[in-house]
Amino acid sequence: MTWLVTGGAGYIGAHVVRSLLQDGDPVVVLDDLSTGDRTRVDPAAVLIEGSVLDRGLVRRVLREHGVTGVVHIAAKKQVGESMADPLLYYRENVEGLIALAESCREKGVDRFVFSSSAATYGLPDVDLVDEDTPGVPLSPYGESKLVGEWLLRHCERAYGMRTMNLRYFNVAGAATPELGDTGVFNLIPMVFERLQAGERARVFGGDYPTPDGTCVRDYVHVADIAAAHRAAARALAGGAPGATYNIGRGEGSSVLDVLRVVGEVTGLDATPEVVERRDGDSARVVAAVDRIRDGLGFTAAHDLRSMVESAWAGWQLRHP
Repeated sequence: MTWLVTGGAGYIGAHVVRSLLQDGDPVVVLDDLSTGDRTRVDPAAVLIEGSVLDRGLVRRVLREHGVTGVVHIAAKKQVGESMADPLLYYRENVEGLIALAESCREKGVDRFVFSSSAATYGLPDVDLVDEDTPGVPLSPYGESKLVGEWLLRHCERAYGMRTMNLRYFNVAGAATPELGDTGVFNLIPMVFERLQAGERARVFGGDYPTPDGTCVRDYVHVADIAAAHRAAARALAGGAPGATYNIGRGEGSSVLDVLRVVGEVTGLDATPEVVERRDGDSARVVAAVDRIRDGLGFTAAHDLRSMVESAWAGWQLRHP
């Protein structure tokens, strides 16, 4: 197998590339480097700078490198940005997927791992979110991922393509410090930023129907995300049919749980300031993970402390 990883120079993509290389298969990375960093790409992989929207380039890469499977991670991923500029998100995430799928069909590449998101669910009112929970996304970003799943499902039926849709929950941590998340869009790096600036972390709402009143989420280590991609790629290479899977730990941590661990790891005072709720936040969103365990033999290996410790190591490397 030769795998093409789109977005392989990004935070998640670089971890996936390293994981795939462990099987000894050739890996080619296609990344426009708009948010990715070429120094993240493992030197054992081939890096090609460009966009999945460039059909000519994609066809050439598939042909010249003998690609037999695709892991599609390249996408715009910020909920707020998608609300402000929905056309950007539909162009990059939906048109980009169409262009890539068309090239795969033309070149006979029929194994496809698609990086989806728990944002496809919206705000489900259930204790555990399983893969059959109806998708009611609340943003153009979430919609673009759900549309991508629909599109690939129809490609399976019409063209025989086999697709694994992987719905991530809250990704954190780093396998090594240099692969840490450079963005400040998720809870843990946002807390790091405020604490390092001598400010108190903010908690949006302390009166939710949860054990401590703060929102509960399913946090999953990025190394586990990468391992799940590797398991999906192996399954497709072995002839498994397409499927949709959650990637999480199957257990929730509240915002205060995260802050407690951040304080323990960093030695800083992580006592928060509780402010008003944000619109659109659900009290609890936690993955059901039995399907990926049974279907791919995958179980997340890292706990919350491991995520915070590795994220802090990466943060200190970039913010000494």
